Amino acid sequence: MTLKVYLSGEIHTDWREQIIDGAKGLDVSFDSPVTDHGASDDCGVAILGAEDNKFWHDHKGAMVNAIRTRKGIADADVVVVRFGEKYKQWNAAFDAGYAAALNKSLIVLHGPDHAHALKEVDAAALAVAEEPAQVVQILRYVLTGELPA
Repeated sequence: MTLKVYLSGEIHTDWREQIIDGAKGLDVSFDSPVTDHGASDDCGVAILGAEDNKFWHDHKGAMVNAIRTRKGIADADVVVVRFGEKYKQWNAAFDAGYAAALNKSLIVLHGPDHAHALKEVDAAALAVAEEPAQVVQILRYVLTGELPA
């Protein structure tokens, strides 16, 4: 069995790299949104033209980024959505809801401090992890049937 995993959410830490490194040797491929914050914010105006109003600047970027995000989530077998500690990631919550609406296998990743705020998101997930290593263990178990040592 091969799994396509989409890694969505927080872009300020190395959680994606931890999961990708931990999953070496497993039959899994990974995809994610553009994680260069500046490129993600400015892609719309860089490609489609400048905007004087910040709302339209952000709107253009969100629409261009949505092309990649929708395709990545639609093609994924598993969607992992990480909520970081520092920022409110409304886009991550949207991605989790979109994945749930598409009936994707959803793994939510966040610390215990967000448990109450994310209770509805967590309820839609098949697993709620606190550490990237737990996501790797889930993928390993799904692909091989092996429990952690």
